[in-house]
Amino acid sequence: MAACRMNEIFHQHIAVLLNEAVAGLFTSSDGIYVDATFGRGSHSQAILDRLGPHGRLIAFDKDPEAIAYAQKHFSHDKRFSIIHGSFAQMQIHLIQQNVFGKVNGILFDLGVSSPQLDNPERGFSFAKEGKLDMRMDTSQGMDAMNWIAQVSETELANILWKYGEEKFSRRIAGAIVKAREQKPITTTAQLADIIKFAIPRSKNYDKHPATRSFQAIRIAINQELEDLELGLAQALDGLIAGGRLAVISFHSLEDRIVKQFIRQHEKGADLPRGLPVKGNRFQARLKSLGKPIKPGLNEVNINPRARSAILRIAEKLS
Repeated sequence: MAACRMNEIFHQHIAVLLNEAVAGLFTSSDGIYVDATFGRGSHSQAILDRLGPHGRLIAFDKDPEAIAYAQKHFSHDKRFSIIHGSFAQMQIHLIQQNVFGKVNGILFDLGVSSPQLDNPERGFSFAKEGKLDMRMDTSQGMDAMNWIAQVSETELANILWKYGEEKFSRRIAGAIVKAREQKPITTTAQLADIIKFAIPRSKNYDKHPATRSFQAIRIAINQELEDLELGLAQALDGLIAGGRLAVISFHSLEDRIVKQFIRQHEKGADLPRGLPVKGNRFQARLKSLGKPIKPGLNEVNINPRARSAILRIAEKLS
Protein backbone atom coordinates (compact mmCIF):
# COMPACT_ATOMS: atom_id res chain seq x y z
CA MET A 1 0.00 0.00 0.00
CA ALA A 2 2.86 2.37 0.88
CA ALA A 3 4.58 1.65 -2.43
CA CYS A 4 1.40 2.46 -4.35
CA ARG A 5 1.01 5.73 -2.43
CA MET A 6 4.65 6.63 -3.15
CA ASN A 7 4.09 6.05 -6.89
CA GLU A 8 1.08 8.36 -6.77
CA ILE A 9 3.23 11.06 -5.18
CA PHE A 10 5.91 10.64 -7.82
CA HIS A 11 3.30 10.97 -10.58
CA GLN A 12 2.07 14.36 -9.36
CA HIS A 13 3.17 17.10 -11.70
CA ILE A 14 2.05 20.70 -11.95
CA ALA A 15 2.48 21.88 -15.53
CA VAL A 16 3.94 25.37 -15.84
CA LEU A 17 2.25 27.98 -18.07
CA LEU A 18 -0.24 25.33 -19.14
CA ASN A 19 -3.06 27.57 -20.38
CA GLU A 20 -0.74 30.10 -22.01
CA ALA A 21 1.22 27.44 -23.88
CA VAL A 22 -1.78 25.53 -25.20
CA ALA A 23 -3.70 28.69 -26.12
CA GLY A 24 -0.71 30.00 -28.06
CA LEU A 25 -0.14 26.66 -29.75
CA PHE A 26 -3.69 25.95 -30.88
CA THR A 27 -4.97 26.96 -34.32
CA SER A 28 -7.36 24.19 -35.43
CA SER A 29 -9.59 21.75 -33.58
CA ASP A 30 -9.07 19.18 -36.35
CA GLY A 31 -5.31 19.72 -36.60
CA ILE A 32 -2.27 17.57 -35.90
CA TYR A 33 -0.25 18.43 -32.78
CA VAL A 34 2.96 17.17 -31.18
CA ASP A 35 3.74 17.17 -27.46
CA ALA A 36 7.51 16.73 -27.68
CA THR A 37 7.88 16.22 -23.90
CA PHE A 38 4.90 14.23 -22.57
CA GLY A 39 5.99 14.00 -18.90
CA ARG A 40 2.75 13.13 -17.11
CA GLY A 41 0.50 14.43 -19.84
CA SER A 42 -0.79 17.74 -18.49
CA HIS A 43 -0.17 19.56 -21.77
CA SER A 44 -1.32 16.55 -23.78
CA GLN A 45 -4.62 16.44 -21.91
CA ALA A 46 -5.17 20.16 -22.40
CA ILE A 47 -4.56 19.76 -26.14
CA LEU A 48 -6.89 16.76 -26.35
CA ASP A 49 -9.58 18.76 -24.52
CA ARG A 50 -9.48 21.29 -27.36
CA LEU A 51 -9.21 18.79 -30.21
CA GLY A 52 -12.22 17.70 -32.24
CA PRO A 53 -12.94 14.08 -33.17
CA HIS A 54 -10.73 14.29 -36.27
CA GLY A 55 -7.77 15.92 -34.52
CA ARG A 56 -4.58 14.08 -33.68
CA LEU A 57 -1.89 14.31 -30.99
CA ILE A 58 1.50 12.60 -31.17
CA ALA A 59 3.63 12.66 -28.01
CA PHE A 60 7.29 11.88 -27.35
CA ASP A 61 9.19 11.05 -24.17
CA LYS A 62 12.53 9.45 -23.32
CA ASP A 63 11.39 8.25 -19.90
CA PRO A 64 10.01 4.66 -19.72
CA GLU A 65 7.93 5.69 -16.69
CA ALA A 66 6.28 8.45 -18.73
CA ILE A 67 5.54 5.99 -21.52
CA ALA A 68 3.94 3.56 -19.06
CA TYR A 69 1.85 6.39 -17.60
CA ALA A 70 0.65 7.42 -21.06
CA GLN A 71 -0.29 3.88 -21.98
CA LYS A 72 -2.26 3.49 -18.76
CA HIS A 73 -4.07 6.84 -18.77
CA PHE A 74 -4.29 7.91 -22.43
CA SER A 75 -4.50 4.74 -24.53
CA HIS A 76 -8.31 4.89 -24.57
CA ASP A 77 -8.20 8.01 -26.75
CA LYS A 78 -7.78 7.05 -30.40
CA ARG A 79 -6.61 10.58 -31.25
CA PHE A 80 -3.50 10.05 -29.11
CA SER A 81 -0.29 8.11 -29.67
CA ILE A 82 3.07 8.17 -27.90
CA ILE A 83 6.60 7.34 -29.02
CA HIS A 84 9.37 6.24 -26.68
CA GLY A 85 12.29 8.35 -27.80
CA SER A 86 13.86 11.78 -27.93
CA PHE A 87 12.32 14.66 -29.84
CA ALA A 88 15.72 14.84 -31.53
CA GLN A 89 14.44 11.93 -33.66
CA MET A 90 11.10 13.62 -34.31
CA GLN A 91 11.52 13.87 -38.07
CA ILE A 92 11.89 10.17 -38.80
CA HIS A 93 8.85 9.27 -36.67
CA LEU A 94 6.64 11.96 -38.20
CA ILE A 95 7.69 10.87 -41.69
CA GLN A 96 6.76 7.29 -40.81
CA GLN A 97 3.31 8.51 -39.77
CA ASN A 98 2.97 10.63 -42.92
CA VAL A 99 2.50 13.89 -41.04
CA PHE A 100 5.89 15.59 -41.42
CA GLY A 101 5.31 19.08 -42.80
CA LYS A 102 1.61 18.82 -41.90
CA VAL A 103 1.72 19.53 -38.15
CA ASN A 104 -0.30 22.46 -36.78
CA GLY A 105 1.56 22.88 -33.51
CA ILE A 106 4.57 21.52 -31.61
CA LEU A 107 5.11 22.06 -27.88
CA PHE A 108 8.37 21.63 -25.95
CA ASP A 109 8.28 21.71 -22.13
CA LEU A 110 11.99 21.38 -21.37
CA GLY A 111 13.91 20.25 -18.32
CA VAL A 112 13.12 17.66 -15.67
CA SER A 113 9.58 16.81 -14.60
CA SER A 114 8.42 16.81 -10.99
CA PRO A 115 8.09 12.99 -10.86
CA GLN A 116 11.70 12.67 -11.98
CA LEU A 117 12.92 15.19 -9.40
CA ASP A 118 10.82 13.80 -6.58
CA ASN A 119 11.85 10.15 -7.03
CA PRO A 120 15.18 9.67 -5.18
CA GLU A 121 15.96 6.59 -7.26
CA ARG A 122 16.22 8.69 -10.41
CA GLY A 123 19.14 10.64 -8.97
CA PHE A 124 18.18 14.08 -10.28
CA SER A 125 17.90 15.84 -6.92
CA PHE A 126 20.66 16.64 -4.43
CA ALA A 127 17.97 17.10 -1.76
CA LYS A 128 17.25 13.37 -1.43
CA GLU A 129 19.55 10.38 -0.96
CA GLY A 130 19.42 8.17 -4.03
CA LYS A 131 21.36 6.33 -6.68
CA LEU A 132 23.41 8.64 -8.88
CA ASP A 133 21.62 8.01 -12.18
CA MET A 134 20.24 11.21 -13.82
CA ARG A 135 19.27 9.49 -17.10
CA MET A 136 15.95 10.54 -18.56
CA ASP A 137 15.88 7.27 -20.47
CA THR A 138 16.83 4.63 -17.91
CA SER A 139 16.78 1.92 -20.58
CA GLN A 140 19.99 3.07 -22.24
CA GLY A 141 23.12 5.15 -21.96
CA MET A 142 25.65 5.75 -19.18
CA ASP A 143 24.37 6.86 -15.81
CA ALA A 144 25.92 9.70 -13.80
CA MET A 145 27.66 7.34 -11.39
CA ASN A 146 29.68 5.66 -14.15
CA TRP A 147 30.18 8.94 -16.02
CA ILE A 148 31.67 10.63 -12.95
CA ALA A 149 33.91 7.60 -12.36
CA GLN A 150 35.64 7.96 -15.73
CA VAL A 151 35.41 11.62 -16.84
CA SER A 152 38.68 13.56 -16.79
CA GLU A 153 39.12 16.45 -14.39
CA THR A 154 39.52 18.93 -17.25
CA GLU A 155 36.40 17.77 -19.08
CA LEU A 156 34.38 17.79 -15.87
CA ALA A 157 35.46 21.33 -15.06
CA ASN A 158 34.58 22.47 -18.58
CA ILE A 159 31.12 20.90 -18.36
CA LEU A 160 30.40 22.43 -14.95
CA TRP A 161 31.37 25.83 -16.35
CA LYS A 162 29.61 25.48 -19.73
CA TYR A 163 26.35 23.81 -18.68
CA GLY A 164 26.10 24.97 -15.07
CA GLU A 165 27.73 28.38 -15.33
CA GLU A 166 29.53 27.35 -12.15
CA LYS A 167 32.32 29.80 -11.27
CA PHE A 168 33.98 27.27 -8.94
CA SER A 169 34.02 24.59 -11.64
CA ARG A 170 37.74 23.80 -11.33
CA ARG A 171 37.65 23.50 -7.56
CA ILE A 172 34.60 21.26 -7.69
CA ALA A 173 36.06 19.06 -10.45
CA GLY A 174 39.28 18.67 -8.49
CA ALA A 175 37.38 17.73 -5.34
CA ILE A 176 35.29 15.14 -7.18
CA VAL A 177 38.34 13.50 -8.77
CA LYS A 178 40.15 13.43 -5.42
CA ALA A 179 37.10 11.94 -3.67
CA ARG A 180 36.59 9.20 -6.27
CA GLU A 181 40.19 8.08 -5.75
CA GLN A 182 39.28 7.29 -2.15
CA LYS A 183 36.00 5.48 -2.88
CA PRO A 184 33.37 5.36 -5.64
CA ILE A 185 30.80 8.17 -5.72
CA THR A 186 27.51 6.30 -5.94
CA THR A 187 24.80 8.49 -4.39
CA THR A 188 23.38 11.97 -4.81
CA ALA A 189 24.13 12.82 -1.17
CA GLN A 190 27.80 11.90 -1.60
CA LEU A 191 28.16 14.11 -4.66
CA ALA A 192 26.25 17.01 -3.09
CA ASP A 193 28.47 16.94 0.00
CA ILE A 194 31.67 16.90 -2.08
CA ILE A 195 30.46 19.93 -4.02
CA LYS A 196 29.30 21.74 -0.90
CA PHE A 197 32.68 21.43 0.85
CA ALA A 198 34.62 22.31 -2.30
CA ILE A 199 33.12 25.81 -2.41
CA PRO A 200 34.42 28.54 -0.06
CA ARG A 201 32.00 28.94 2.81
CA SER A 202 32.42 32.70 2.83
CA LYS A 203 30.73 32.96 -0.54
CA ASN A 204 27.00 33.65 -0.50
CA TYR A 205 25.01 31.35 -2.76
CA ASP A 206 21.48 32.18 -3.83
CA LYS A 207 20.83 28.45 -4.27
CA HIS A 208 22.10 25.18 -2.81
CA PRO A 209 25.82 24.90 -3.67
CA ALA A 210 25.19 21.75 -5.72
CA THR A 211 22.41 23.21 -7.89
CA ARG A 212 24.52 24.33 -10.83
CA SER A 213 26.75 21.25 -10.82
CA PHE A 214 23.81 18.83 -10.76
CA GLN A 215 22.24 20.76 -13.63
CA ALA A 216 25.44 20.60 -15.66
CA ILE A 217 25.99 16.87 -15.13
CA ARG A 218 22.36 16.12 -15.98
CA ILE A 219 22.56 18.16 -19.19
CA ALA A 220 25.75 16.36 -20.21
CA ILE A 221 24.41 12.89 -19.41
CA ASN A 222 21.24 13.43 -21.44
CA GLN A 223 22.74 15.59 -24.22
CA GLU A 224 19.90 18.02 -23.58
CA LEU A 225 21.19 21.06 -25.45
CA GLU A 226 22.29 19.08 -28.49
CA ASP A 227 18.87 17.39 -28.58
CA LEU A 228 17.15 20.77 -28.27
CA GLU A 229 18.98 22.20 -31.28
CA LEU A 230 18.13 19.13 -33.36
CA GLY A 231 14.54 19.09 -32.14
CA LEU A 232 13.90 22.75 -32.95
CA ALA A 233 15.22 22.39 -36.50
CA GLN A 234 13.09 19.32 -37.12
CA ALA A 235 10.05 20.96 -35.56
CA LEU A 236 10.30 23.94 -37.92
CA ASP A 237 10.40 21.66 -40.95
CA GLY A 238 7.63 19.50 -39.52
CA LEU A 239 5.15 22.38 -39.18
CA ILE A 240 2.66 23.44 -41.82
CA ALA A 241 2.69 27.11 -42.87
CA GLY A 242 0.78 28.92 -40.12
CA GLY A 243 1.69 26.23 -37.60
CA ARG A 244 2.86 27.20 -34.13
CA LEU A 245 5.99 26.42 -32.13
CA ALA A 246 5.76 26.83 -28.34
CA VAL A 247 8.76 26.28 -26.06
CA ILE A 248 8.89 26.46 -22.27
CA SER A 249 12.45 26.63 -20.93
CA PHE A 250 13.71 26.71 -17.36
CA HIS A 251 17.26 28.04 -17.49
CA SER A 252 19.24 30.56 -19.47
CA LEU A 253 21.12 28.04 -21.62
CA GLU A 254 17.89 26.54 -22.98
CA ASP A 255 16.21 29.88 -23.45
CA ARG A 256 19.23 31.30 -25.26
CA ILE A 257 19.10 28.48 -27.81
CA VAL A 258 15.35 28.96 -28.33
CA LYS A 259 15.64 32.75 -28.57
CA GLN A 260 18.51 32.57 -31.07
CA PHE A 261 16.72 29.90 -33.13
CA ILE A 262 13.58 32.00 -33.48
CA ARG A 263 15.60 35.12 -34.22
CA GLN A 264 17.71 33.35 -36.85
CA HIS A 265 14.63 32.25 -38.78
CA GLU A 266 12.84 35.53 -38.22
CA LYS A 267 15.57 38.03 -39.14
CA GLY A 268 18.38 36.01 -40.67
CA ALA A 269 21.99 35.73 -39.61
CA ASP A 270 23.96 38.81 -38.54
CA LEU A 271 26.46 39.76 -41.24
CA PRO A 272 29.66 41.73 -40.63
CA ARG A 273 29.52 45.36 -41.71
CA GLY A 274 31.09 46.19 -45.04
CA LEU A 275 30.21 42.96 -46.86
CA PRO A 276 29.24 43.62 -50.50
CA VAL A 277 25.73 42.14 -50.11
CA LYS A 278 23.06 43.77 -52.25
CA GLY A 279 19.44 43.57 -51.16
CA ASN A 280 18.03 41.10 -48.68
CA ARG A 281 17.78 37.59 -50.03
CA PHE A 282 16.78 36.16 -46.67
CA GLN A 283 13.21 34.85 -46.47
CA ALA A 284 11.85 34.67 -42.94
CA ARG A 285 10.39 31.33 -41.88
CA LEU A 286 9.23 32.26 -38.37
CA LYS A 287 7.45 35.13 -36.68
CA SER A 288 7.50 35.68 -32.92
CA LEU A 289 4.04 35.98 -31.40
CA GLY A 290 4.14 38.50 -28.60
CA LYS A 291 6.77 38.86 -25.92
CA PRO A 292 8.20 35.99 -23.84
CA ILE A 293 5.70 34.91 -21.20
CA LYS A 294 6.63 34.28 -17.56
CA PRO A 295 4.50 32.80 -14.78
CA GLY A 296 2.54 35.15 -12.60
CA LEU A 297 3.03 35.49 -8.86
CA ASN A 298 0.08 33.21 -8.07
CA GLU A 299 1.50 30.38 -10.20
CA VAL A 300 4.95 30.75 -8.64
CA ASN A 301 3.44 30.65 -5.15
CA ILE A 302 1.59 27.44 -5.98
CA ASN A 303 4.54 25.88 -7.81
CA PRO A 304 7.97 27.35 -6.87
CA ARG A 305 9.60 25.40 -9.74
CA ALA A 306 7.78 27.72 -12.14
CA ARG A 307 9.79 30.78 -11.11
CA SER A 308 12.45 30.41 -13.81
CA ALA A 309 10.12 29.37 -16.66
CA ILE A 310 9.93 31.33 -19.93
CA LEU A 311 7.49 30.59 -22.75
CA ARG A 312 8.25 31.66 -26.32
CA ILE A 313 5.75 31.19 -29.14
CA ALA A 314 6.40 31.57 -32.85
CA GLU A 315 4.44 30.97 -36.06
CA LYS A 316 5.83 29.37 -39.19
CA LEU A 317 5.54 31.64 -42.23
CA SER A 318 6.74 29.36 -45.00
